[in-house]
Amino acid sequence: QVQLGESGGGLVQAGGSLRLSCAASGRTFSTYTMGWFRQAPGKEREFVAAITRSGGNTLYSDSVKGRFTISRDNAKNMVFLQMNSLKPEDTAVYYCAARVLSGTYTNTGAYDYWGQGTQVTVSS
Repeated sequence: QVQLGESGGGLVQAGGSLRLSCAASGRTFSTYTMGWFRQAPGKEREFVAAITRSGGNTLYSDSVKGRFTISRDNAKNMVFLQMNSLKPEDTAVYYCAARVLSGTYTNTGAYDYWGQGTQVTVSS
């Protein structure tokens, strides 16, 4: 089992940047596929990005491709989401998620563990 904790959210102006971090407990972090999701008020939780166990492959939603970068540091049990050129429509609670099985998936049901989320607000 793994416990996840996000940090780094906040208020930023449109065009700005934020870096989200997710710290994971446990000694098996490197065996998990990791993902970031977000949920805006009144909307369903949606996929943002995912990264394979080794970090060699990544996947992004079309809405963030070219602006966001997912990365991980297995030695520190951390996964990151660098968010650049932020837009008001990026405003949401951002969640870190871990998947026990391999493969990058975009649906929430494919992930086994979730953090509590961190709020990102982008003002226009």
